[in-house]
Amino acid sequence: MIRQATIATLCGAVPLSFLFAALVSHAAAEERKGEEKKLKVLIVDGRNNHDWKATTPLIKKALESCGRFTVEVATAPPAGQSLESFRPKFADYDVVVSNYNNIGDRVAWPEHTRKDFVDYVKNGGGFVGVHSANNAFEDWPEYNDMIGLGWRGPAFGERLTLTDEGKVERTPKKQGPGAGHGPQHEYQVVIRDGEHPITKGLPRAWMHAKDELYQGQRGPARDMTILATAYAAKDKAGTATNEPLLWVIPYGKGRVFTTLLGHATYSMDCVGFIVTLQRGAEWAATGKVTLTKVPDDFPTADKVSTRK
Repeated sequence: MIRQATIATLCGAVPLSFLFAALVSHAAAEERKGEEKKLKVLIVDGRNNHDWKATTPLIKKALESCGRFTVEVATAPPAGQSLESFRPKFADYDVVVSNYNNIGDRVAWPEHTRKDFVDYVKNGGGFVGVHSANNAFEDWPEYNDMIGLGWRGPAFGERLTLTDEGKVERTPKKQGPGAGHGPQHEYQVVIRDGEHPITKGLPRAWMHAKDELYQGQRGPARDMTILATAYAAKDKAGTATNEPLLWVIPYGKGRVFTTLLGHATYSMDCVGFIVTLQRGAEWAATGKVTLTKVPDDFPTADKVSTRK
């Protein structure tokens, strides 16, 4: 009775048009509040020995589709043009996703851009390297520290592999193979750290769509937590061991997530790639993962699952 009387009193004292406008304003404010909660992503592309023009839209779609991110793209000037003007405002974003490498022209980012990026991650920014992003910047020490392992020759640094039991094995520099891959094929991904927020709740083993299986990666390999591996079979020109595919590294106050999945559009259609990219980007940005629901179409140990 008291509530009804109060409402009646308000309706008598305040025009209904004013109440309606107030409700609309409140709803709009709530909507803006929801938008503010979204994490800001910057995808960097423009140079790559892979088809970045085709894959960047899929990375963007994968991130936006879960409702957790807003995504912008910074495209570097094409090969042959100066990079002096290429200076993304990394600090404006929660996480930077790289679909970029300079393995084709070996041209480094300008010193001011490199410094901006290192400062960004050191001060708490997130970084995600997708597939061939680990081919980039061999001569940039800080970048090598961030990614841990990269597409490098055997003399560059250590190599990490895992035994079937999950023990990390280190191969010294100049021993064993350098970076490479066999023919593209479907292969099984095995989760090695099921308690990390990126991989928690995912099936221990799941089939990945046709892709390159990177092997023999080399680098400083410090402070790495390997989240998932795949077996590089000899009949696929592989190394006959479990090669790291997903891992994380702390860098200053920042967090770095590397996925070696995603050579081409058909590889990025894999639901396993999409889900680990979404989770990896959120973790790199915040240190936690709220995208914990495993989708019904997630691949199984013997069946690939894709989205178009």
